[in-house]
Amino acid sequence: MWSLPFFALAYAGLSQAWLPASGKIRGVNLGSQFVVERWMANDEWNKMGCGGTQSEFDCVSKLGQAQANEAFATHWSTWTTKDDIAKMQSYGINTVRIPVGYWMREDLVFSDSEHFPQGGLKYLEQICGWASDAGLYIIIDLHGAPGAQVAGNANTGQDAPSPGFYVDWQYERAYKFLEWMTSIIQNKANTAYRNVGMLEIVNEPLRGSNSQTDSMRRDYYPTAWKRIRAAEDALHISQNSRLHIQMMNTKWGSGNPHQYLPDDRFAAYDDHRYLKWSNNNGINTAGIGKTPAAYLKQSCIDDRAGDWPTVVGEFSLSVADDLENSDPAFAPPGDHVDWYRQWFAAQIQAYEKQNGWIFWSWKADFIGGRNDWRWSYQAAVDAGAIPRNLNDAINSNPCAGV
Repeated sequence: MWSLPFFALAYAGLSQAWLPASGKIRGVNLGSQFVVERWMANDEWNKMGCGGTQSEFDCVSKLGQAQANEAFATHWSTWTTKDDIAKMQSYGINTVRIPVGYWMREDLVFSDSEHFPQGGLKYLEQICGWASDAGLYIIIDLHGAPGAQVAGNANTGQDAPSPGFYVDWQYERAYKFLEWMTSIIQNKANTAYRNVGMLEIVNEPLRGSNSQTDSMRRDYYPTAWKRIRAAEDALHISQNSRLHIQMMNTKWGSGNPHQYLPDDRFAAYDDHRYLKWSNNNGINTAGIGKTPAAYLKQSCIDDRAGDWPTVVGEFSLSVADDLENSDPAFAPPGDHVDWYRQWFAAQIQAYEKQNGWIFWSWKADFIGGRNDWRWSYQAAVDAGAIPRNLNDAINSNPCAGV
């Protein structure tokens, strides 16, 4: 079925066609670059003038369009820099995943009722250009869907009281965004996007078996697939140069993502693995788990197999909320750097049994009143919890004796 290696660049005919030497994705998320999440960027949020608001929608409503555009332009130009990309490359990172919102295509926004920052596209192009020049593979992720795919979560760009995404007219706005983004990526005249090889069609949708998730799998997934492929057909993109189209995997809990797809050539699946919110084998149950040994053992036996090919597109070094700051076995993290380093190695080795991993996130500031490197790859490297040379973790034996 797969006539090209999974992570071959979409433009396989170019001399710069790219494939990780390891065959595995080893990446970081550019969290809060284009969809700012206050919980992980509180200092930045306040500096932008967004203090007291929960989401980008709310901040733009507070500041007004012109002031918000200026504040967000400053953020977009400074949160991730060319020096950041160079540092990622020096650490052995080979991939960036870039979360974006549908409002980046500004003509999709209802100007009388929706409030989002304007002008982000040129900064996306700039970052993709830097990443392409550095030889990094790029995944663009529709993180914020029209109407919001879940309620009350700023990672959708709005603090919506209910998930409004799961209706035909909102799907249509998402299709138009995906068509537009596909056309930008596949425009060979714009080399900034030359290493974008994957487009994720919605991040972290609702879970469970219900009319909304059924509609998403039955209607949204296959139609989004067809609309992306039609956009590529219009540009005469060859079969072997098409984008990988990514969906959350079955383990996410929204059902079988490829159940209704017209085909699955160049399909890909996203697995988010946060053990802080898991209770596999009782790791977060008092008396059974809630210990470093329980967390490490779970990672050592973790099996993320299922939909193929799967990338663990989000994970971190954070443990359960009731442990991360108050349990002396885990906190303060600076007292346990060696254990976190061992756990990082165990996690990435487990995820490389699939097609690789992407840490959340590259950068964070002022989480819950403190700077916490368990959510920041670059800060974890500085702390010694992630090695500067990834091969030190890949070639280590973190599960010996576990």
